[in-house]
Amino acid sequence: MLVVAPGDRTYRGYCLEQVAAAYDVVLITGTEPSWEKSFIVDHVVADLDDTTALFAAGRALAERHEIAGIVTWSEWHLVPTARLARALGVAANSVEVMRACRNKATARTLFARHGVPSAASMKARSLVEAGLATMTIGYPVVIKPAAFAGSIGVIRVDRAEALPDAFQFAAAGADQSREDTAVLVEEYLDGPEISVECVTHRGVTTAVAVTRKFLGPAPYFEETGHTVDAHDPLLPQVGPVAAAAVRALGITDGIQHVEMRLVDGRPRLIEVNARIGGDMIGRLVHLATGIDLPRIAADLATGRAPDLTPAHGRAAGVRMLYPAASGVLTVRRITQPFAACTPWLREVTWIREVGDQLVLPPEGDLFTGRAGFYIVTGRDTAEVNERLDLVAEEIAVETRAAR
Repeated sequence: MLVVAPGDRTYRGYCLEQVAAAYDVVLITGTEPSWEKSFIVDHVVADLDDTTALFAAGRALAERHEIAGIVTWSEWHLVPTARLARALGVAANSVEVMRACRNKATARTLFARHGVPSAASMKARSLVEAGLATMTIGYPVVIKPAAFAGSIGVIRVDRAEALPDAFQFAAAGADQSREDTAVLVEEYLDGPEISVECVTHRGVTTAVAVTRKFLGPAPYFEETGHTVDAHDPLLPQVGPVAAAAVRALGITDGIQHVEMRLVDGRPRLIEVNARIGGDMIGRLVHLATGIDLPRIAADLATGRAPDLTPAHGRAAGVRMLYPAASGVLTVRRITQPFAACTPWLREVTWIREVGDQLVLPPEGDLFTGRAGFYIVTGRDTAEVNERLDLVAEEIAVETRAAR
């Protein structure tokens, strides 16, 4: 199994570990492997943003090994991985389909064409165009990069006076994209945000879990936590809409993380991500249901039918740790006696050290503001939320203003 861009150990280590439990893994990575070494049999280091270098790395590995399939769980490398699969003659979704998934404007057009409930959306390359779009759509609106991820550059705008600063914020995020630097002005969908974790095999999509999301303070859309319940009553309602969105984009195989909001109780599409959800969502699905999304992604890449049988039925949740204000991290701790005697506290991970600078929006984003996260399990969502709150009382994250 060829894995492109394994990501960091903190957020994606479980993906590589679970694939390696079933397959011999060869890797194309941008840096020399470290933690990955125990999970792989071979690798090539290459510039993942250079198509020629990526193809050369893939061909070198194909000369040394029989490549049964290619996978990536990196949003930034979906299109390059599809190109590589085509070059090596390995089955995968087409480059064009992956581009549609990456570009929110293209996806909105396809949703509308196929009758998938979504949001009104207009592309804007200038503040003037953004202002004209708001006249058509009406406030409040959401302004976002057309082809980025991680809620970076996404902001809600409630009135015209706030539009210039908001457009600049979104444009700064869009400028980081290698695919499309345009900005979208979209209808604000008022309602709780969820995602549907899907598995597609030969054009048939199965929704396997619903992820309930928690967001930080408006006007930003920073995701601060998630819960997954194996028995979520929303699954039968939102699963068919997620499947329709996947079908509209032309996806035939793989894992999809489908984001939507419930407006007046009805699902409306935000976007389809053609990969395992970030922020440990794949791990939550595994803890809650026993369904192994990384292993399934590898199975699908080889043409095998996925095993979607739940091994158990419980709930799991993750909460991200942010300071109250931007500044230098001075305290990061959890009460050790509590952590040592709490079996349902599955993981506490710190991603920043004391002395590091943490920067929250609007100056920063989820990558610059987050100090760590923790994961709990429980019988159902109510118990998981209660336990997330209990752990929060035992954790401290403090900063002081930078001088």
